[in-house]
Parts: sequence; C-alpha cells; structure tokens
Amino acid sequence: MPARITAIHPLCAIEGGRINIEGTGFSVDGPSLPDVRVGDVAARLVYASPTQLSAIVPAGLDGGRTPVRIAGVPPFDDAQGTSSSLRGGETAFVDIAAPFATGLHQVDNPIFDRDGNLYVTFSGTRGQQVPVAIFRVRPNGAREPFSSGLVNPTSMAIDPQGRLYVSSRFGGTVYRVSPDGTTEPFAEGLGAACGLAFSKDGTLFVGDRSGTIFRVDADGRATTFASRPASVAAFHLAFGPDDVLYVTGPTLSSHDQLYCIAPDGTFTTRHLGFGRPQGLAFDPGGALFVVEALAGSSGLYRVPPAGAPELVLSGPGLVGVAFDARGHLVVSSNDTAYRLSRSG
Repeated sequence: MPARITAIHPLCAIEGGRINIEGTGFSVDGPSLPDVRVGDVAARLVYASPTQLSAIVPAGLDGGRTPVRIAGVPPFDDAQGTSSSLRGGETAFVDIAAPFATGLHQVDNPIFDRDGNLYVTFSGTRGQQVPVAIFRVRPNGAREPFSSGLVNPTSMAIDPQGRLYVSSRFGGTVYRVSPDGTTEPFAEGLGAACGLAFSKDGTLFVGDRSGTIFRVDADGRATTFASRPASVAAFHLAFGPDDVLYVTGPTLSSHDQLYCIAPDGTFTTRHLGFGRPQGLAFDPGGALFVVEALAGSSGLYRVPPAGAPELVLSGPGLVGVAFDARGHLVVSSNDTAYRLSRSG
C-alpha cells in the first residue's frame, strides 16, 4: 500500500510546536527516518511509526497556511486540506502563527483595544524598572513605546469604557493608563497582583498569586472575593459571557484546575487536568481558550462546555492568549507574540 497522509493535528502551530501527522505506510524501518518538511524547511522528528510521525515545526517560516510534505509521498492537493482529516490527498497543511512582536517579557495575556491595537509588556526581573513597560503594536505590526515608569508590569485589562489597566506584581498596585501612556495608581495593597478582569458592570477583579482574588470597586477599594490555593507563578483571570469568573493558577502539580467562580463567590471546577495552565481568554463567539505550558503538551486548548479540551495550536513556552473583535488570535511566549489570522 502506498504511503499517504490522512490527518494532521493540531491544525495551527508556532515555531517549536509539535504536530502529529497521521497516515499509512510511513517508512520507519530503514537506515533513516522519513524526511518531513514544513514549507521548504526540514522538520525534526521526535516520534515515528508506520501510522504516525510527530515533528517539531522549524523556525524561519513566513506564517500562514503552510504545506507539510513527506519525501516519497506524492503531493496531491486536496480540497479537504484545511481539515484535520484528508479524504484523498497526501498533502496536509498547518497554519503557522508568525512572530508579530519580539523583544518582550510577557507574563500574562497581551490585550487588544477596540481599535485592534495590541498591548504587550516588558515585565523584567523582580524590582526592575525598564525603559518601556508597555508597548503598543498597531494592526500593521508597527511597534511603539506606550508607557514607562512601571516596575514589573504584569497583567492588563480594559474596562467597559475602553480604558487600559495594568498591575504590578512587585508593588501590589493596579494602575489606570491614560491614552497618552501616563499612569496613575487605581488600587493598592493587592499582594503580588497578577491577573486582571472586569465584570460586565465594570467591577475589577485582581488575582494575588498568594491565593486571594480581590473585588475592587470604582473608587479603588478592594475586598476579598474568593480564596484559592497559592500559585507558583500567577493567577490568570477572564470573565465569560455567563458573567462567571474563570481562573487558572499554575502550581507544581501536573494536574491543575480551571476554576469557575460565580458572582456570589462560590466556585466549581470546570476542568481538572491541565498542566501549568496559564493565560485564558474568550473569543468573540464565547468559546473559552486556555494556554497550557507543561512540556510535551504545551499549546492552546479550546475548552468545550462538556468533554475534553481540544489542542488547537501547538507551541512551547506559551503564557498568554488574546482575541481581537474579529476573532484574530495572538498567542505569546515570554519574549514573542505570534499572530494567527484565524482561531482554528
């Protein structure tokens, strides 16, 4: 039986991400493994069997819809190439998210404003005040300094009026950021202030990685809303369309929880099984996406209302995710934000 590709999972990746190529007749018993290429660049194989090859997406790709080919397997363009399963072709495709902004130090989600501008941070080491704390990246990819003078900018959120807020995990302070990039303290005494999220009524919620989630009113007064086990890194917060607060907080366990906290402060577990869950966000259609950072399974997952999460984008060391109003996706590692033209 001639070799052929039947499926590829996941359909999206960044450089360094792992993709699984399924099929039949892959030659793995010879002196060398199959030559797999993503675009025109050779990909390193990390697993091989007659029915599955796992490859690492190489660096240097342009991004966008990119063919995956195996030497000796005749190319055959198939209309189903945009699906995870192919019905007759031996060419598969993966959408590569290209670098959009580099030279960052991101520790939580980047964030889009209403005009499609992306805000990213350079957080720095503990107590470090860097020349530029927040950069603004225009829709065309132009990056410009936006705000300075902050120590350890950590998490960002935009209120219902479109105003940007940023936390400092060093000072336990949340700042309101003016359109010209100047800042003023909004709320203080919030521990190692990490994740930020606004409810529909404009109330700010702040995650202190020592285990407290604060509710902050319009005057900056904070009260305890809920308590969770401490995190080794950060709390990440996002409000869903159901007005429930979703929370991740990575620990040293390989099975951390995705929490749901109702408006009255009671909580439930939405999913137990993520390894090192990081940033989370909802797309414009209300679907929940969570970044998992555990080595070997790292990437972006779509979390359905019921059933197991689905890996939709593979990539190492991811910490954050953001969607613009049109559903365009950005994922970020500590030092790079990657843009994808569709959410998978």
